[in-house]
Amino acid sequence: MTQRKPVRLGARRDHDRVVYPEVIFFLCDLFLKTKVNPNYPSPPTYFRVTTAILGGGLSGLTLARLLHERGDDVIVLEAEQNPGGLCRSIQEDGFTFDIGGSHIIFSRDAEVLAFMRRMIAGNEERNNRNTRIFYKNRYVKYPFENGLADLPPDDRFFCINEFVKAQIAFETGSVPHPSNFREWIYFTFGKGIADCYMVPYNEKIWKYPTDRMSHHWVEGRVPRPPIEDVIKSAIGIPTEGYTHQSVFSYPAQGGIEALIHAIGAPVKGRIRTGFCVRSIKKSGNCFLISDGTEIIEADRCICTLPVQHFIACLDNVPATVQQACRALVYNSLVCVAVGIRGNVPDISWLYVPELSLGRTNRISFPSNYSSQTAPEGCSSVLAEITHQPGDEVSVMTDAELSEHVTVMLEKMGLISRDSVIMTRIWRQPFAYVVYDLEYQKNIDIIRNYCSTVGIPLVGRFARFEYLNMDGCIRSAMDFVSMYPRTP
Repeated sequence: MTQRKPVRLGARRDHDRVVYPEVIFFLCDLFLKTKVNPNYPSPPTYFRVTTAILGGGLSGLTLARLLHERGDDVIVLEAEQNPGGLCRSIQEDGFTFDIGGSHIIFSRDAEVLAFMRRMIAGNEERNNRNTRIFYKNRYVKYPFENGLADLPPDDRFFCINEFVKAQIAFETGSVPHPSNFREWIYFTFGKGIADCYMVPYNEKIWKYPTDRMSHHWVEGRVPRPPIEDVIKSAIGIPTEGYTHQSVFSYPAQGGIEALIHAIGAPVKGRIRTGFCVRSIKKSGNCFLISDGTEIIEADRCICTLPVQHFIACLDNVPATVQQACRALVYNSLVCVAVGIRGNVPDISWLYVPELSLGRTNRISFPSNYSSQTAPEGCSSVLAEITHQPGDEVSVMTDAELSEHVTVMLEKMGLISRDSVIMTRIWRQPFAYVVYDLEYQKNIDIIRNYCSTVGIPLVGRFARFEYLNMDGCIRSAMDFVSMYPRTP
């Protein structure tokens, strides 16, 4: 087979610009179509770069910064008008809200935590976590197993008795290893904690039956609580769970997007917003990335986009891969922001497992993260509602969602209707990865195929993993440490 010869079109920095014949044919074809048919869109403009990063969320911007710091020529292609993805913030009427759900800065990973805190140095507020679960009109300490003393007596006995039974069964090996997420909950916490909180809350947030979810992702992520701590909590001796969250940071000004701005600062001029990737083609040793009006030619390409969108941009994807991609399960998110006159409880965030209270699964209080997120004499509330794409929540109007949340907040005694100054609604199509029982099979098919394309996947929705902010940054750090330097 004859080797294709590239056409050299001048010099760029220390290396020649190379365009393969396919590129010339593609542009000539568009030129001829434009001349023949004046209604045909204008031919795309053309731009070349060494490394293109698809997606300008937290993972994409961290990648860009780290690659830039080692000398790589990068461009970030972001569909939205502002980068940041789920870590964007809005400032309106003196209030600051994170539009992709409540975010805080904490981590077990010392390197990542130091990186995040360094990014907001001089703009950091430190807070002691005060998280609660709203259970039967009570504020129960979080995590639930560390707050059993706050339960009604019958529920407290039910939880501690069943936890001890589960612990004995585990230590004697008399219970089989769990095969799904629901079984893992009962296996780890016992029937009491499972029935009172863990199962209702998880089915509310995931919008998916827990017996049809895998448990591989919680083993090691959620530890089995020490029996001593659970017994102490039941009799009123304070204990702490998830101690890596006990103190967290938050930007004093700008919301969580301040972290995004700081990370992206060194590559600010290399972030292309409003560029929605629609096609990715291989041309010789390069990739042609187009939004329909412009072509970016890149020697290397890294994807942080949702893998569903990425696969749709490729040609000739095998049917098995397309089917595996369609089978991936994820949740969308609606955020309802409420600005009020007056105060809110001294709580960081609040879990809401009871369906009778409405669709909201978590409520946060941004004005408790930083005094500069609300006007003087005012406070803020952010309600989060997860939902499946295309379900009844997705067709609710902004007015309906605002009313739904206001009714819930009044019912919980958190606000009064006449104290409300403003409400805003934001919708995020991709928010949570759901680990159904077919997840591991489907994601293996997709990743194996993507490895043959030569475009690595990095971050939460490209890798399709449930990663917090620190996990996204760690994903980028680990990738860059193993990614070859450009010649």
